[in-house]
Amino acid sequence: MTDTSPPPPEQQASSVLAQMAPPEDSKDTGRFATLIGRFAPWLAAIGRLTRHQVRFTLLLIGAGWGTLRESLRPNSWRRPVIYEFRATLRQVIGGGFLSIVITATLAGLMVVSQAAYWLGYAGMAQMTGSILVSVLVREISPILVGIILMGRSGMLSLTEIGMMVLGGEVRGLQARGIDPFLALVMPRTFAFTVGGFTLGMIFAVVSLLMGFVVAHASGAITSSVWTFFFNVLAAMTTWDYLIIPLKFVLVGFFVGLGACISGLTVSSNDTMATIMPRGFARGIMLVLVVNILFMLDF
Repeated sequence: MTDTSPPPPEQQASSVLAQMAPPEDSKDTGRFATLIGRFAPWLAAIGRLTRHQVRFTLLLIGAGWGTLRESLRPNSWRRPVIYEFRATLRQVIGGGFLSIVITATLAGLMVVSQAAYWLGYAGMAQMTGSILVSVLVREISPILVGIILMGRSGMLSLTEIGMMVLGGEVRGLQARGIDPFLALVMPRTFAFTVGGFTLGMIFAVVSLLMGFVVAHASGAITSSVWTFFFNVLAAMTTWDYLIIPLKFVLVGFFVGLGACISGLTVSSNDTMATIMPRGFARGIMLVLVVNILFMLDF
């Protein structure tokens, strides 16, 4: 016969305690949850800070790709978009033309005349063209053009779009089925791109010409203006013919895009006293980043 008698009381108590005790995995999970709960506020604070710092960069990358992608669609360039593009382009070129001419004249007086004088004094007049291309046209011109674009036109677009957001006009456009990105950001960004290239070429020509006039009048340069410009062009390499216009184009693109994105992302707590300094600092940062990246690569 099979023994069906119950187990002794000691064995029953030990089996009940074994069933009531939590498994080892549950203990480890509880320990891990306690550790995470202890460090969770610190991790959340680090995450919020990181996300806040890189938010504008991520927005800029996404908006830049969206601008290029939407510009290739013919139905994106409707009549209001074309009108916005033309109005912004007139403001960018017309508003910045006088500032560009004055700044280029001062840069030509300081850089071209001094370079021609001291290189001629040192017996290295043949290096005048290469020095001017490397220093003035390729490095100084894009930075000054970007600063003028940001100060004369970028701040205006930033203020206009920011006030539209705060005043509820952007929500009104969305309620009527109009995409603010297509109506405001894309045409203004491409207007800044074209304006940056145009003003950059004007800056380069005027600075070299005014520098030549002063250097020729002081006797530092004895050749004709055509010989001077021929030497400058001869000192340019194949990469210079690509990099210099590309710098002007990218500076204008990112200045316009940064101003529009900064205006669209304002909050209800922002005022003009907080919008303008933040937008100007971002614009200057973008101008310097573009020039530094080209300096590193080329």
